[in-house]
Amino acid sequence: MSADDYDGFATDYDEENAGSLLNAHYERPAVLDLLGDVEGRRILDAGCGSGPLAAELVARGADVSGFDGSPAMIELARRRLGGAVPLTVHDLAEPLPYEDESFDDVVASLVLHYLQDWEAPLAEIRRVLRPGGRLVASVNHPFVRPFNEPTEDYFATREYGEEVELNGRSTTLTFWHRPLREVVRAVADSGLVLRVLDEPAPSPDTPAELMPARIASGERSAFLCFLFLVAEKPAG
Repeated sequence: MSADDYDGFATDYDEENAGSLLNAHYERPAVLDLLGDVEGRRILDAGCGSGPLAAELVARGADVSGFDGSPAMIELARRRLGGAVPLTVHDLAEPLPYEDESFDDVVASLVLHYLQDWEAPLAEIRRVLRPGGRLVASVNHPFVRPFNEPTEDYFATREYGEEVELNGRSTTLTFWHRPLREVVRAVADSGLVLRVLDEPAPSPDTPAELMPARIASGERSAFLCFLFLVAEKPAG
C-alpha cells in the first residue's frame, strides 16, 4: 500500500492522527519547530494528507498551498481548511504543478519514505523553492528497521510492509527503507544543502498517559521513530 492508497481509510487515519503521540505530539510539533516563524511565508505542504499541518501553518500566518495523492485525503483537507488553502490531488513522484521559485519553504511530512526514487521529487522541490528557500522533511528513521528486522541488510534500499493500527483498525502500509548515507546522498545530489538532521524528543505538552514509560520516568529523553531534516536551496 502506498501514499495514494489512503482512500480506503482516510477518515480513520485522520482521527488517529488528531491526538496520537507520534503525529500530534511528536512529528507535527517537530516540523513546526524546524520551520520557526512562518508569518507571511509561502509554504507548499507536499503530501498534506487531511490538512492538520496546513491548518496550523495558516493559523501561524503562512500562505499555504498543498497536494496529496489521495483524493479522499484532499476532500478531508478541504473540509478542514475551507477555501483558505489551494489544494490539489497530485503524486509527488510526478512533476509539480507550480512555477519555478514559487515557495519559501516546502514541507514533506512523512511522505518521501513512500518513494523508491528521490531524485526526481527532490529536483522538483528544488525547482519550486526560491533561492535560500528550505525543504523541511520527516521520514521513517532508518535505524528503526534494523532493530525490528536485524536479519535484513541495513545498507540495501528495499521495500517493506508494516502493520499499523489506525483508530482501532489494522492495515498494512508499504514504505521504502534507505540507509542514512542514502538519505544524505540524495539530498546532496539534488543540489540542496543539508542544514539540519534532527532526532527530537516528544513535545513537552504531550499528555502523560501518551508518553512512553521510560521517557515519562526520566530514564530516556527521546525515542527512535522519525528522522527530520532541513535542506536549503543555495542563494547563488
